[in-house]
Amino acid sequence: MTTQDIIDRLKAFGYTATTTDDLIIDFTIKKVIQHIKNFCNITTIPEELFFVAVDMVVGEFLQVKKASGQLEGFEVDLNVVLLSKWQQGDSSEAYAADKTLSPEERLDKLIGILLDTDHRLVTFRRLRW
Repeated sequence: MTTQDIIDRLKAFGYTATTTDDLIIDFTIKKVIQHIKNFCNITTIPEELFFVAVDMVVGEFLQVKKASGQLEGFEVDLNVVLLSKWQQGDSSEAYAADKTLSPEERLDKLIGILLDTDHRLVTFRRLRW
């Protein structure tokens, strides 16, 4: 995972990273890598966790920028289709654009989705002796 991977993912959400963001991105990459290694009790991160790790870094980055007040004027367009209902018995799905949320609520929702990754890491956990 490189800084450019994170910059590309941020660009997909409409955020253009600057050179001043590189320090935060680099630190966040190291933080997320350490979190994954500690959570899973592994020494190297499997290739299958690449996209999970990238999303975690982007979520942490956006959370830090928002908390420090550096996301003024940045709006996330989550008016794309979101899964609004899921039923397992006989497989049912419902998609809808959520236009009732404020820009800040949409950003919070995106950050929550990006950081909600521990359930994907459980598969890679190793027992600690």
